[in-house]
Amino acid sequence: MKLYKTQNGIVIENGKQFYFLENENWDSFVNDDSLFQKMKEKIKDLSPSQNNLAENVLAPVGSRQELWACGVTYLRSKIGRQEESKDAGGGDFYARVYEAERPEVFFKSNPHRIVGSGDKVRIRKDSTWDVPEPELTLLVSSSGKIIGYTIGNDMSSRSIEGENPLYLPQAKTYDACAAIGPCIYVTEEPLNSNTSIRLEINRKSKTVFEGSIAISQMKRKPDELVSFVFRECSFPYGCLIMTGTGIVPENDFTLTSGDEIKISIDGIGTLINEVS
Repeated sequence: MKLYKTQNGIVIENGKQFYFLENENWDSFVNDDSLFQKMKEKIKDLSPSQNNLAENVLAPVGSRQELWACGVTYLRSKIGRQEESKDAGGGDFYARVYEAERPEVFFKSNPHRIVGSGDKVRIRKDSTWDVPEPELTLLVSSSGKIIGYTIGNDMSSRSIEGENPLYLPQAKTYDACAAIGPCIYVTEEPLNSNTSIRLEINRKSKTVFEGSIAISQMKRKPDELVSFVFRECSFPYGCLIMTGTGIVPENDFTLTSGDEIKISIDGIGTLINEVS
């Protein structure tokens, strides 16, 4: 089942039928270890609509939820980070964290810096090398249980991070630095390891980059990443966690204003954003 946060309220999609939930608060509704069962129970008493009620979607994040992110979880990301930071002497950091017991985790964004599908993401004015990072993103309850999945775009300045790894917060966190959506995919079972993530970047109606990767290529398991984020942090309203990217454009590529970014994940849908 899919859960949408819309301008009109919460919408559940099940088997191409849509159900509108009245008088439900997103923050309290999603922070539930039994979210799948709750959704099943809710739609039993509702009349389905054949019309697509999932229009005017918002970013599926609570007003008091944080977005965290993980890095260097795929081999391609490790290589890309080493390449961008080698001149600054930081390449060894990324090689070591890829093999280390402790993963790279960092705070990405508050809700007001996150945009939804159809909204515009930004590149920093003081950056010269920018890329989207397509990532499987986890919805995690306050107890630390993975209760859903969505698509994330971790916008990143490779020029700033490459200059010095200590500049990571500036490279990663700024207004409209992240997009998530279009929905939360809620399932009883973990995602299949063959689930594919696909990235397509279009410029002036022409595809200038495309790539794909299966989540089986992730070095670390989602539960492992969650455990480190929650190790010394509490999240009373739950949180979202980006799990890292395995799709990195070549070094001669950078985003420009007007580019269209399309990220698709099997079973979830497609997140579409334009670069402002």
